[in-house]
Amino acid sequence: MKIVVFTGAGISAESGINTFRDSDGLWEKYRIEDVATPEAFRRNPELVLDFYNQRRKQVLQANPNAAHTALVELQKKHNVQIITQNVDDLHERAGSKNVLHLHGELLKARSTIDPALVVKLNSTELKLGDLCPKGAQLRPHIVWFGELVPMMETANRIAATAELFIVIGTSLNVYPAANLLDYVPYDCPIYLIDHNPVTAVNRSEIKHIKQKAGIGVPALVNKYL
Repeated sequence: MKIVVFTGAGISAESGINTFRDSDGLWEKYRIEDVATPEAFRRNPELVLDFYNQRRKQVLQANPNAAHTALVELQKKHNVQIITQNVDDLHERAGSKNVLHLHGELLKARSTIDPALVVKLNSTELKLGDLCPKGAQLRPHIVWFGELVPMMETANRIAATAELFIVIGTSLNVYPAANLLDYVPYDCPIYLIDHNPVTAVNRSEIKHIKQKAGIGVPALVNKYL
């Protein structure tokens, strides 16, 4: 069975990674305009780099949780493709093989003159003066607010092939990723696992499992093993 899994901040939160929209989230300490836009990087690159250096350290201290490992078990029996809004590598560290990152990857950097030139970071620190092979400053390999989401079309094509679609830990309020459900076939079962109320869903057949990912995902996966 072709199973497509769409994950958001809620699955990483249980590993101790701050989400942006919770009451204690990162946006409470930083303004989006100061750390997560192209303009912010041009205006104060040191602040932006420091923000992502802190996030990188947090990710490297975190470990995959029960939801991540349950998805690895699922791929042993089915063709599982994960599409994630998260920029951490917890899916990969858990053992998931097919992971598409919509919003970039925190442990990578890319050239400021060639977006296709992406390098893996060997340190938690990315600083001014760290250059790409073409001699330009490196920036976080993150899709900032106001930038296009280059992998969105690929994600839409993957969603259209789903025989089972599972949404985990996202409010479905962030666009364009929230439009992903529009590409899921109408005869495809859809599960939404999130302990928070979700009001942005326009598909009445969605089964909402109101549990945290670490509980809801393993329970659902067991039905398909």
